Parts: sequence; C-alpha cells; structure tokens
Amino acid sequence: MKDFIRAVESIEAVNPGLQMLDVVKGLRKAAGFETELIKQYLGDLSDAHDLVADPSVTSYVSEVINHSLSESGKEKGVVLTLDGSNVALTPMLLGLEAGLQSTVQGLYPLTLTHNLVASFLHHVHNEQTTVPFGTKGFWDSISSPKVYALSDLPSLATDALIIGGIDGFILGSEVSTSNHRERSLSDLLKSYYSHQPDASPRLISQKRRMNFKKLVSFSLLKSQMVQALTVRHNLNESERKSLDDVMNEGFDQFVHVYAVCPNIITRSQWGAAAFIGSPSYLSLPVPYLFIHHTYQPSTPCTTFDQCASDMRSMQHYHQQTNGWSDIGYSFVAGSDGNLYEGRGWNWVGAHTYGYNSKGYGVSFIGDYTSTLPIKSAMDMVRYDFTSCAVNGGRLSSSYSLYGHRQATSTDCPGNSFYHEIQTWEHYQVKR
Repeated sequence: MKDFIRAVESIEAVNPGLQMLDVVKGLRKAAGFETELIKQYLGDLSDAHDLVADPSVTSYVSEVINHSLSESGKEKGVVLTLDGSNVALTPMLLGLEAGLQSTVQGLYPLTLTHNLVASFLHHVHNEQTTVPFGTKGFWDSISSPKVYALSDLPSLATDALIIGGIDGFILGSEVSTSNHRERSLSDLLKSYYSHQPDASPRLISQKRRMNFKKLVSFSLLKSQMVQALTVRHNLNESERKSLDDVMNEGFDQFVHVYAVCPNIITRSQWGAAAFIGSPSYLSLPVPYLFIHHTYQPSTPCTTFDQCASDMRSMQHYHQQTNGWSDIGYSFVAGSDGNLYEGRGWNWVGAHTYGYNSKGYGVSFIGDYTSTLPIKSAMDMVRYDFTSCAVNGGRLSSSYSLYGHRQATSTDCPGNSFYHEIQTWEHYQVKR
C-alpha cells in the first residue's frame, strides 16, 4: 500500500487542482478498468481526466489496480497494508468512487455483492476444486512483498477482494456524507491505513470490522445477493437447490468471519516454519480457555512486521530450544489489531500442562507484570475471539477462563494482567 500511495502522491503533484473524485476516476481510466456493472452505477469514463504521469507510474498503476487470479494461484492487484491486511485495490477504489459520486446504491454491488454472487455460483459448478469465498494467501516476502499466492483452494471472492470491498464500502459510505471528499486521495489513504489500533481516529483500517458492522445492513446485502441469483436462469433444479444451500450457509459464514471474528493472521501470512512431526487434534468444542503473556518478547508489538517477526522468533525458540513440535500457543494477540494463528483451532497445543488437549491457550505479546495490554487487544480476545470461538463451535458456550498460573507454578500472565482477567466473563476462581 505504501508504494501505491506514493504513486498517487506523484500523480497528484503533477496534476494540481484535481478533486479526489477526478483522481479516482483518472486512475481507473489509466488502468483501463471498465465493465458493464461499473458503467451501470458510475457511468462511463468519457468525462474522466487523462492524468499526467511518468510512464513507469502509469504502468505500475495499471498493474496494481487490475485484479486477476491465475490458474497457479497467483493473485494480482493486491497490496499489503501496514496492519497486515491484504487489500485488492479494485473494489476499494470502486466503493470510494461510488461514495464520491453520491451513488450510494452502487456501494453494495460494486464492493461486495457482485464478487460474492460470482464466487458462490462458481463454487456450485466446481465444488471439488474451489471454496465458496474468502481464500487467504501469503507474500513471498513480508519486508519486500512482490508476489501474492493463495494458500488454499481458490474462490472468486478471495479474502483480499472481500477486505478491499469492505474498505471500499466503509470509505465510500464516509465520503458520501462528510467533508472527507475535500481531502486528497493520498491523504485519505495514508490516514486510513497508517494509524495504530488505539489511536483516536475512528476511520482507520485496524477498526475495519467495527466500522463495517456499524455501516452495513446485512439484510440488504443478502437480499441483493438473492435478487442477483434469481436472474440466473441457466441452472437446473439440482443446481438451484445446491446454490440456495451454498448461498445461505456461505452468507452466514461470511458474517461470522468478517463481522464476528477478529482478523486472524494465518501461519503462512506470518511466515511460520513447518510443524515438526504430525499434530494431534483437539476434540471440539473445548471447555477451557487459558490466558498467557509471552514475557519474552517483553515489548508489545504494534505493527504487523514486528508482530510477525516476534511470532517467528517464538516459534524458533519453542522448536529449537524447548524441543517442541511447534509454537506452543493456540493463538497470540498482538498490539497491532491482529490475532495470530499459532497451533490454531484444531491442533493440540503446548501452552498449559495438563490442559493442552482440553483447551485453547491465548497469549499476549509482552510482559504484563506491572502493566496491561492495550485495551483494543484485550477487547479483541475478551469479546471478539470468544464470540468467534463459541459461535464457530470450537469453544464451549459454558467455557471456563483461567490465567496460566492457576494450572501450574508460574507468574504468567503477569500480576497486573492476571488481576484484570479476573473481571472477564467466564473467569473461574479455582480450576
């Protein structure tokens, strides 16, 4: 995203006096991106400005805006943001343009509806080789990302397209009703994608899920999807029933993943090494949740780069020094707004002696002997993670929450933090 914002800044510098809408439409024209759906809601590009730009900048913009997915699983038109999200620029910019044109009726179809419907339809015809939606991916390098590849079976609505669509929906909604449209595009994008999660602005990418839930009407989104699917007449009765099932189950899962759960950074995204040997599997739902702090690293991580590096360091220590098969924790909370997958939902961990096969261990990066994690990180685990785990059938609805020290002789999760979790829902005094 930093490279894209720099490109926008260079374009704005040599095209003075243009409004944000002029730049957004000019970028789309430079990229040659226009479909019948886009023209239906945004009109054609006959009045769009021909932006003055260095040829290398124009070439870069065209490449990074146009989204595509190769048969080998390479996804283009995606950028990595400071918060660790992978964002497809096309739906983000289309949502922004719809808001700037005050064409709010185009927000849903241009950002989410069309891609989700296309993905569900594609899955009905290719059930064995695709997933309904949300395929995540990983970069060839976190520090210098160039190639983004899917890490699972493909879908036409990948995670990057959905995240880009959510950002487009949020930004489009905001600029349609506020004075944000008076800002430059680069300023808006820098503000949205460059803040820390406990920063005061509400309109930041780390608060994406919170803002999305406040702005979206899930009933309207679903009704638009149902309406779009009813015009598909080339389905037989069996395919129609299969599509209805995929649609209903898929939509509920979409809401669960993108509105209930926190943003979970997968193992491939943070650069995990392979599990040593073969993992044992949990019997779900588990009845226990144990809270830890890492102690080392002792400093909270506030960026995706730093948190991902801490995850790799902890995994290396657990595997090479402790002799464990993998990083011990089920999940790890950063202070960057993300939850990091350790052993995850299904694998038995190595976090709490005597309870590894019966519970999840969630650790917070940092030493919380005399201080607390930032509020957003605590809320992410206390509310979002537990709701996600319970609603997803992974954690019992009557689960018991403990501090690590209640199961073994340790100071973990630190005196200050242990005092704090005693106020959390489901905390139990004795194990």
